[in-house]
Amino acid sequence: MLRQYVFFLSLTKKNCIMLNRKTLLIIALGLIIIGYFGYRYAYQSHRDIESEKAAFSLQASDLIAEFSQNSEAATQKYENKTIQVSGTITDQDGNALTVDGSIFAEFSNEIGSVKGAITFKGRCVGYDDLLEEIKFDQCSLSK
Repeated sequence: MLRQYVFFLSLTKKNCIMLNRKTLLIIALGLIIIGYFGYRYAYQSHRDIESEKAAFSLQASDLIAEFSQNSEAATQKYENKTIQVSGTITDQDGNALTVDGSIFAEFSNEIGSVKGAITFKGRCVGYDDLLEEIKFDQCSLSK
């Protein structure tokens, strides 16, 4: 403790100021670097699912059967992938559709009133165990 006190007393005023400037410069540089990478992470470009090519193209009944047999393996296979699904609409609520009773698809744009058979493309979010539904978001109607 005494040695530290003597060292502090031996520093001249000029050395203390230089030490403080160096420390402040290092801290400011560190904050700038952290801010830069934080900004790039927060504002990275998002995927455009509508323009992406579908990794899988399936019938709704096949997708439902695969999730029913082994939901964990199917989730690993399809999660966060762009998938094109064909099936029959069983319910519509605004911009959300239920296809074949077990696939919930949320559309990015206004879809109006749609009935009957449908083919859509979207990102598979995963399987909801509670509602027993396969969830899709960023969906768009396929032509």
